[in-house]
Amino acid sequence: MTKKQRREAGARRQRRRPPPLLQARDERSISCTTFNILAPIYKRMESENCRESQNRANWFSRNEKIIDRLLADRSSIICLQEVWLGNDELVNMYEKRLGDANYTLFKLARTNNRGDGLLTAVHRNYFRVLNHQELLFNDFGDRVAQLLHVESAMPYLQNRSSSCVQQQSLIVNTHLVFPHDHSLSIVRLKQVYKILHYIETYQEEHKLGPMPIILCGDWNGSKRGQVYKFLCSQGFVSSYDTAHQYSDREEDAHKWVSHRNHRGNICGVDFIWLLNPDKCRKPLKTSWNEAVFGIIKYLLLQVASLSEENAFALLRADSHDDHITYSSFCQALCQLGMVHSDRVNSEEMKDLWSEADHDGDGVVNYKEFQRCIWSPKCDNQEEDDTEIDITDGSLVTLEPKDEAFGFTVKEAVLFPPEVEKGLWPENYSLSDHAPLTVVFSPVRIPCSPRTPRTP
Repeated sequence: MTKKQRREAGARRQRRRPPPLLQARDERSISCTTFNILAPIYKRMESENCRESQNRANWFSRNEKIIDRLLADRSSIICLQEVWLGNDELVNMYEKRLGDANYTLFKLARTNNRGDGLLTAVHRNYFRVLNHQELLFNDFGDRVAQLLHVESAMPYLQNRSSSCVQQQSLIVNTHLVFPHDHSLSIVRLKQVYKILHYIETYQEEHKLGPMPIILCGDWNGSKRGQVYKFLCSQGFVSSYDTAHQYSDREEDAHKWVSHRNHRGNICGVDFIWLLNPDKCRKPLKTSWNEAVFGIIKYLLLQVASLSEENAFALLRADSHDDHITYSSFCQALCQLGMVHSDRVNSEEMKDLWSEADHDGDGVVNYKEFQRCIWSPKCDNQEEDDTEIDITDGSLVTLEPKDEAFGFTVKEAVLFPPEVEKGLWPENYSLSDHAPLTVVFSPVRIPCSPRTPRTP
């Protein structure tokens, strides 16, 4: 072997070496990696004034290194976004190498022949795939999502009667639309709403018991946005923030980053969300309405630079009385770019109006405007040791009866290490995103067999 060949072999071993944080895993742990790998049809090569897809040597080499990294991490579940599904050679590369490593692969292209899509790989040593569903949003951006219903390949837990606790989980992989302008925030929110609504429907139709839900992907939004708050209101926790004990406060919003976008901005947009079956959850429609009102306030305050009084005047429009009518409310939301089939439709507009018109008198006065839009009282519910079941909008405290399967976040790591400090290294070339890997440990969770439903 020549000196050059020895150097290349050493470099390959170095690439395949597991990251230090994830080396010590006990046999009960499972792991999950999410990674937007930047499709060659989108990667700009400034030196050649073209896209990487036009240079086979470059995209082939980069994707080989990505697969090396994934195989080194040895995750139980791999969720990839921006996979160039329109190129058979690249697809075959992932299918061959991940398949040889004992993964089962599921692919889903974006609609309208966009060229890229999602790939989810499940390691057969850890999970059996019971079902696989494809979600086509059919909206702006041609976005899609994958839902996998999986069962642990090894029975980790037993209940008090010595029988095995059902150890099934739902895994979602998605990639939300990029907010090219402020009005697209509502599109991203609606995409998440569709995912959560589909999950509820799937659980009901298949009569599933309580189980953990893991949402992976490129969410194209940070901790400061309404998508983050919306998922938190539904009981989900950001696994990376949980592992590092970061709060939702502003001072922790920039502690880490995972993406340098095409505008040169760095931000944290890649998340692995966890929902355990004992979490308190608001009705899905309530969380949606609160999040939409949050976007309305942001557009009024930050984008239009309106004061509270001027924002009320905009919503009131030409009304001579000191209140907002339904007509003027709809007109104002149209002006803000929120009314569209991909955003807020007519039925959802009526739901928002019903929420705003608290006393039901057909108009929204200044106090109601403050309550719903300007200073909403939307604090998260306190968690306790009993499950809160939400049915028909009422809260019912239930005594813990059965044991369900859940996860605790054991550790989480972003690569390269600099991004965990809020920095983006110039020599990082795998993608314009950082891969996020989270290690979970299975736990028993006392909860009721009933699951929340959307009223």
